[in-house]
Amino acid sequence: MIRSYLFVPGDDHRKLDRSTQSPADALIYDLEDAVGPDKKEAARGIVRDHLKAHGAAAHFKVVRVNSFATGLTAGDLAVVMQAAPDAILLPKCEGQGELDRLGTMLEVMEAREGIAAGGTKILALVTETASAVLAASSARVSHLRLMALTWGGEDLSADVGATAKYGPDGSLDDTFRYARAVCLLAASAAGVTPLDTVYPDFRDAQGFEAECVTAKRMGFLAKAAIHPSQVDIINRVFSPSDAELDWARKVVAAFAASGNSGVTQMNGKMLDKPHLRLAQRLLGS
Repeated sequence: MIRSYLFVPGDDHRKLDRSTQSPADALIYDLEDAVGPDKKEAARGIVRDHLKAHGAAAHFKVVRVNSFATGLTAGDLAVVMQAAPDAILLPKCEGQGELDRLGTMLEVMEAREGIAAGGTKILALVTETASAVLAASSARVSHLRLMALTWGGEDLSADVGATAKYGPDGSLDDTFRYARAVCLLAASAAGVTPLDTVYPDFRDAQGFEAECVTAKRMGFLAKAAIHPSQVDIINRVFSPSDAELDWARKVVAAFAASGNSGVTQMNGKMLDKPHLRLAQRLLGS
């Protein structure tokens, strides 16, 4: 199970080297926001060479390419696919059409590079514009390569003219709470992992942990990190506790004992199929 995704700037050799020792389950090599316009072309080669040098590392390896609107996506893919990353993260995804477009491009790149067809997965960032949020809330997305949907607030802030994402009490304002909920629901409808976004104030460990706890309670299965210090907190919060695992095993056993009927009971309480699905998710089955 992938719990933690750590963003790493694609043009920073020192951070790329350090990331190989991170306890994160996945690394996202960033060619988009973390790289200045004059360094984007160089960053492609840097990420490709790093992936080739560390291909056997335990991390799940994702590359965030630039959005289709920039005109840079094809060039990013042409270089980084030479190193066969595990997945591509598409920012500013505006819906099904862009997922299909990326899938077709990956099919071509895999054939060119001798990569197993369909082996490169897709993660999509689906809330960075007002139109993207509305699209994600009104139409279900689906793709065989799709493995996760995530959300973000910085670009959305600019798009709607918000001066901040958080109110005076530290909680997300309604626009961003809505975007977060849309991401969760869209991912659940698509049958893929809902991935919670980064928390930018990496010095605020207490606030970050509280946000992780909220995300897990909502139903998110993983969270992105903007700084290495956040990874251990994510891994701890998003790992099932012993009590959760014990409950899940008992629920699965109760349904098995009932002949996998639609409902059963445990400790005097009724259980139905949603309880079984939650238990199976906790057990990774």
